[in-house]
Amino acid sequence: MERPFPTVAVVGLGTMGAGVAVALARSGRRVIGVEAGPTQALRALDRIEASTARAVERGRLEAGERAALLALIEVGDDLSAAAAADLVVEEVPEDLELKRSLFAELDRICPPETVLATGTTALSVTRIAAATARPERVLGVHFFNPVHTMRLVEVVRTVLTDPQAAERVAELARDLGKEPVAAGDRAGFIANGLLFAYLNQAAAMFESRYATREDIDAAMRLGCGLPMGPLALLDLIGIDTARTVLEAMYAQSGDRLHAPAPVLGQLAAAGLLGRKSGRGFYAYEAPGSSQVVAEERSDARPRAAGREVRSIGVCGSGTMATGIVEVFAKAGLPVLLAARSQEKAERAKAQLARSLERSVARGRLSEQARDAALALVTPTGSYRDLAEVDLVVEAVAEDLAVKRELFAALDEVVKPGAVLATTTSSLPVVSCATATSRPRDVVGMHFFNPAPAMKLVEVVSTVLTAEDVTATVLELCAKVRKHPVECGDRAGFIVNALLFPYLNDAVRMLQEHYATVDDIDTAMKLGCGYPMGPFELLDVVGLDVSLTIEQVLHQEFREPGLAAAPLLEHLVAAGCLGRKTGRGFRDHARR
Repeated sequence: MERPFPTVAVVGLGTMGAGVAVALARSGRRVIGVEAGPTQALRALDRIEASTARAVERGRLEAGERAALLALIEVGDDLSAAAAADLVVEEVPEDLELKRSLFAELDRICPPETVLATGTTALSVTRIAAATARPERVLGVHFFNPVHTMRLVEVVRTVLTDPQAAERVAELARDLGKEPVAAGDRAGFIANGLLFAYLNQAAAMFESRYATREDIDAAMRLGCGLPMGPLALLDLIGIDTARTVLEAMYAQSGDRLHAPAPVLGQLAAAGLLGRKSGRGFYAYEAPGSSQVVAEERSDARPRAAGREVRSIGVCGSGTMATGIVEVFAKAGLPVLLAARSQEKAERAKAQLARSLERSVARGRLSEQARDAALALVTPTGSYRDLAEVDLVVEAVAEDLAVKRELFAALDEVVKPGAVLATTTSSLPVVSCATATSRPRDVVGMHFFNPAPAMKLVEVVSTVLTAEDVTATVLELCAKVRKHPVECGDRAGFIVNALLFPYLNDAVRMLQEHYATVDDIDTAMKLGCGYPMGPFELLDVVGLDVSLTIEQVLHQEFREPGLAAAPLLEHLVAAGCLGRKTGRGFRDHARR
């Protein structure tokens, strides 16, 4: 079978265009590179030669392969050379009128059968296609940067695009070793459409001083396993670029969550565009550098001294409770494991013993350390035994009435000055605090599952929490080798407030038939480096749990864009809750 598009023209040979040209030449295709003038053409050729030389130095390319691919690339400044191409890929700056003018000229120059593709990330492919007399042969082909490592290509159809043309471009992407996903023509397509809404909310969270830039970024890296925090990623992308994408998204959706956070406009107006200018949310050694300059934390202030913690109580007997007990015991702290009965407490300690044994079997823990940790844990079926501990962590069911009842009981038995912490992920911490006569001693300490493995702890202070109580938990996190991030007492805290609207947006994208489950998951894993796609993650978390968190967020912030997607509600009503029921967005029973 004949390979699609043996000759391809690339118009615009900046970083992205040069990367596309090299990828095409590596596949054995003839590449016609076109720049705006002779000086730009020479610079583009230098850029291609330098990038391929680095590839040889790093062992990604043989010297002979480099010579062969360079022989396939010709670079000039005459747009009429594109007439010899079977496919033209445009990678000029993100300006609609510039692109429309270019496509009108390409339409005049190129034979009728030539396919014209725009590399836009945010502009309307339909409006670009309308500048030609062949809209059925115009589509979007969105490569990701850097092209040589990023496997994703979004193939974007308009309502007029010939499906055969789109399939041939998808076939080309596969021939380049890429993974094509099909997308419709709307701002951001799949990956950026989901990514930039999340980045915008992170910027707004920072702007509101709810959490520091450092804590927002650490929370999403450590709590969700993302390769970069959202504010560091905005700096990498470019504040001005992000704002352009968001403006395009807002123009189409009218969703206030897509309206660029004012801080993005302020940074852009000040010329603080991120890495490329040397400063954005962070400061860098020089323009273009990735090296962050050490500055004072954005919340630098004197800290109160924490209270002494020599012993700990953990209330609960489930997976989270036993995981938290393991964290404290391995750090050398005596722990009272309190459950509703002695039998439940003993069973939880047995579960802990099995977890420690697995660590020994995997070489992560010595037998002596296992025995020492187990010896520090005392199971009890009575909360009264917690009378003398210095800090109690509640890890019972995520039910406010249950938690308030427990906090009222703890208030009666635990000594004055002890810290009371809740692990809630979505309920108001202050509601637990007001069930006691000592709300100043109550704080949120949100561990992530599995607690022994996950480094992050969200430390949540209410309007009533004493400063030395917050300091106590921060110091304790350091002692047990966890990374604490601080935030206020509002729905979702940091991680869930940013994560679940993104998941909800993915469900909306699916229910609107914009893209498939597999394509959306693939786009986020390959295009953004996420460890799991949104639907994989929803099925793991549980659709019922996810729906509850979405509803809490919507109730708290009253943003229409945060309302749970109807498809999510319907699946929960049907009992399709994800992996735990065998069916969610995918059928796990058949796997």
